[in-house]
Amino acid sequence: MKRHILAVCDLEKAYVYRLMEYLNQKKNIPFELQVFTDPEQLLKFAGEHFIEILLISDRAVSGPIRGLSLGQMIILNEGMCSPELKEYPSIYKYQSSDVVLREIMTCYGEEVETAPGALVYKSSMELLAVYSPLGRVQKTSFALTLGQLLAKEKPTLYLNLEEYSGFEGLFSVNYEKTLGDLLYFVRQSKPNLISKLHGMVQTVNHLDYLPPVLSPQDIRDTAYDQWKELLDALEQQSIYEAVILDMGGSVDGWLRILERCDRIYMPVRTDWVSRSKIQQFENLLRLRDCESLLEKIQSLQPPAAMLEEKENYAEQLLWSEMGDFVRGFLV
Repeated sequence: MKRHILAVCDLEKAYVYRLMEYLNQKKNIPFELQVFTDPEQLLKFAGEHFIEILLISDRAVSGPIRGLSLGQMIILNEGMCSPELKEYPSIYKYQSSDVVLREIMTCYGEEVETAPGALVYKSSMELLAVYSPLGRVQKTSFALTLGQLLAKEKPTLYLNLEEYSGFEGLFSVNYEKTLGDLLYFVRQSKPNLISKLHGMVQTVNHLDYLPPVLSPQDIRDTAYDQWKELLDALEQQSIYEAVILDMGGSVDGWLRILERCDRIYMPVRTDWVSRSKIQQFENLLRLRDCESLLEKIQSLQPPAAMLEEKENYAEQLLWSEMGDFVRGFLV
């Protein structure tokens, strides 16, 4: 299936090429990118191809461009947008490219009703879980390292489903939008779920991740059917070829979600207390008629992620003993 077209038009060549370079590095953008510095060339192209999103500088907008048949036009403004263009959504031009991309996808998700399956450009999606009945086993460090390495090969999304992830402290970021906001859209049966997700994702070393919930209640109030709806949308409407679920034990229907996964990585320890807890977990699977999960589970003992400093947490994982462990694990 051919991708929808995202066209960018700006008279400032350096800006256009810088944004183009950034977008071309992104494996997760469900659009074919076309860039223009000449509005006349844009008009010629638009006469032969349908443009789903046109991101255009306010200084490049003309009457003929406003008359084009488009999916959506978004204005790049330099501080203030002309009152004549107030009918169009607007994005501030001089901010980081990742913020520009998130705002594009936010505008797109709010305005355009995407047909089911319209953004699928993959043959399949691998769903991976990282779960353990034990605590303090480097589960999240392993999952983030795994995600970054997979993201070098294919579009990958990391979702943390724990009640307390600590991501704002780990990444020294205050997130405006989180998984909690996306779960709200799921519970309200809002359309364009995947476009809304693309407007929220952050990226580290090519790995997309949705900032985890700020309140445990967001996890507890989400029913299994709503988790299923989200996973269905990711499988059917996103371009992600791998999704990693960093699982917590408070997710409704967590065993059913694990059953859906292709593989389950389970960090463990070998002391007798840990072995007793793992045995209880395996007995639970047998009692719940979930013995098939035992065949999917791969137990492992990741090393402690001994990082030198708090900054660049995710990047440091790649070059730590944890990174070496996961690389060897994937060979």
